[in-house]
Amino acid sequence: MEPPLPSVLPIVQAGAPVLRAPAAEVPPELIGTPEFRELTERMIATMRAAPGVGLAAPQIGVPLRLFVLEDREELMATLSAGERRERGREPFDVQIVVNPVLRLVGEARATYFEGCLSVEGYAALVERGLEVEVAGLDDTGAPLFIRAQGWKARILQHEHDHLNGTLYVDRMLTRSFATVEQAKALFAGKPIAEVRRILGV
Repeated sequence: MEPPLPSVLPIVQAGAPVLRAPAAEVPPELIGTPEFRELTERMIATMRAAPGVGLAAPQIGVPLRLFVLEDREELMATLSAGERRERGREPFDVQIVVNPVLRLVGEARATYFEGCLSVEGYAALVERGLEVEVAGLDDTGAPLFIRAQGWKARILQHEHDHLNGTLYVDRMLTRSFATVEQAKALFAGKPIAEVRRILGV
């Protein structure tokens, strides 16, 4: 008999205090326990069900410095090859990152639309570093080091922000804020340089 699938958790929405407070370090004695494994499995299930490419523990009401991320081929199905290249978007397997420390690499920046599972139904242009390094622990407590560019670097920055009480709306180009439907209808398939020209940003 197959084991039961992890249950999906409700995602906390903007306005909840847990999204605006710095999260606490995950205690070393918690890592690797059955409770911790259940938490990470439920976070992954919740991220996939949404569907999303990342989820931080505060987004399910747990104020700990922990996030999960994954980008799957089916989530890119609506993007053209050109859009994928422009964003630097490639699929990658699920990762669990505990107590991360993030550092920007170099001066290069890129601006693209971002959404958030905790700001449901909206998107906006956000400038992020093009490359990052993240040091932390994996779900067994072993040291973890990630160096990423493009879309994965953006996801890492977005999720790391959640651990510090920051939402993408704090960083967005405010003139670009739109419903996801409007953003898709108006700008899908257009290069970001053209989108910025249209919006005057």
